[in-house]
Amino acid sequence: MGYSNFAKYLETEIFSADPVKLVCMLYRGAIDATVAARRHLQAREIKERSRQILRALAILRELSRSLDPQYEEISRPLRDLYAYMQTRLLEANAKQVDPPLAEVEQLLSTLHEGWKAAVPSAPPLAAAYKPVSCTY
Repeated sequence: MGYSNFAKYLETEIFSADPVKLVCMLYRGAIDATVAARRHLQAREIKERSRQILRALAILRELSRSLDPQYEEISRPLRDLYAYMQTRLLEANAKQVDPPLAEVEQLLSTLHEGWKAAVPSAPPLAAAYKPVSCTY
């Protein structure tokens, strides 16, 4: 089975992204999975709800593994927060309730906003354009 155009684009985006952008992409994926899990919970779609919760858990595990122990004062609280969110996701799955999912979605959104602010934005193309003078 071949790649779709979207899959090729996503692969290119991932391989060319800097570390901060990758973290943002992981947060976005975890948020999307949590939102989908909430939607499947409301629709009583147990298999899909569980699949999305497992997806969010896997992303949180990856985020936790990516923390640099050299920066313990930052990595330790983040590791604890990721562990807390994993616990809440497992609780939501076991009890089939929405509040833990809503809490995880909010926490992930807050973290995502903070990391997005750390990504340097490229100047608009119009601002970078400088016309060449043809006069002598």
